[in-house]
Amino acid sequence: MIPRYTRKEMADIWTPENRFKIWRDIEVFACEAMAEIGMIPKASAENIAKNAPTHFTPEDTAKIDEIERTTKHDVIAFLTHLATFIGEDSRFVHQGMTSSDVLDTCFSVQLKQASELLLADLDKLLETLKKRAFEHKNTLTIGRSHGIHAEPVTFGLKLAGYYAEFERCKQRLLTAKKDISTCAISGAVGTFANINPRVEEYVAKKLGLEIEPVSTQIIPRDRHAYYFSVLGVIASSIERLATEVRHLQRTEVYEAEEFFSEGQKGSSAMPHKRNPVLSENLCGLARIVRMSVIPAMENVALWHERDISHSSVERMIAPDATVTLDFALVRAQSMMEKLIVYPQNMQKNLDKLGGLSNSQRILLLLTQKGVSREDSYKLVQRNAMKVWLEGKDFLTELKSDSEVTDKITHKELEEMFDIAYHTKQVDFIFDRVFVK
Repeated sequence: MIPRYTRKEMADIWTPENRFKIWRDIEVFACEAMAEIGMIPKASAENIAKNAPTHFTPEDTAKIDEIERTTKHDVIAFLTHLATFIGEDSRFVHQGMTSSDVLDTCFSVQLKQASELLLADLDKLLETLKKRAFEHKNTLTIGRSHGIHAEPVTFGLKLAGYYAEFERCKQRLLTAKKDISTCAISGAVGTFANINPRVEEYVAKKLGLEIEPVSTQIIPRDRHAYYFSVLGVIASSIERLATEVRHLQRTEVYEAEEFFSEGQKGSSAMPHKRNPVLSENLCGLARIVRMSVIPAMENVALWHERDISHSSVERMIAPDATVTLDFALVRAQSMMEKLIVYPQNMQKNLDKLGGLSNSQRILLLLTQKGVSREDSYKLVQRNAMKVWLEGKDFLTELKSDSEVTDKITHKELEEMFDIAYHTKQVDFIFDRVFVK
């Protein structure tokens, strides 16, 4: 994490202070459960809950770090520090538990917290995409395949497609959040030999988590692999949106443009530049998020009931991926909210190739008039090539081609160039996307 691409709300989730607060809650809830089933005295559990600090400061973190320099074990260092507040009853803390019970359950809580912020980010982006899609529902533009003019669409239809994609991203993240929100309080190698399963049930309920069916001492990392894969997919969808903006802002296209604020500079050398810096930045940030996917996959195959080869990986990829994706989603929303759209340039580009975007209609009409598909294709293509290579007008060339007019009247040809034909199903598509 670096400040440039970090929002405080997400960064706070990964602070030592938040982590220690969650560790404290896990230990206190476990003691409450143990007291209920008679494992430890109820008075001791009450004393632990009363005296264990509910918030941790940077000073607490420094003291725990100092202890860890001797113990070489973070959970033991934390428990040692906690004991200074609790006193004699601290001997009941962590009874029958192992460090992974605390670490993995805490990690689940943090990922759940991060998911809630990311879901809120997605909702704001969806709201913006929907608003802009309806704003430009009927704004005509040329659709492109391979970067080449294809057939007319509307800019609103483009945005509706992105809305549908990010709605799928939201549903995937909801599933991943549910999948990752599990609790494991099962002791060494996950057998519950030294702790009652009812403790796990109690802690899970208090933290809003599900119970991990078989924890093997750790929560299986297939859950985490799936979670980070979903983050990677969301990042890729951001990149697809950003790439579209970058292409539309190219000087030769110039159909849309990122907002350029007063006083903003595009180049240190060329004062005229208005560069798509936000969308380019989003493409870069997406790579950082996706960078976490392969390490998360590789964390699945751990030795026997557990090892800690995953630990160092997760300490880095979890903050980096969630913080970066959070920042990227907020930036993408702002970019689309302020995106400047140029319908006049869209129309200019639509007209640029002299009506070639209607070629399929002519092809289909010829086949309906009895011409083979192969011959129809040849007839349309030879007239289209004159437009490409000689700058001719497509309709004029078709009207001048006797083999075409032998089958299609001039009036029928003109009807094939009605732009409304290409947008007649826009309402239908919008209903499928936005009407639930």
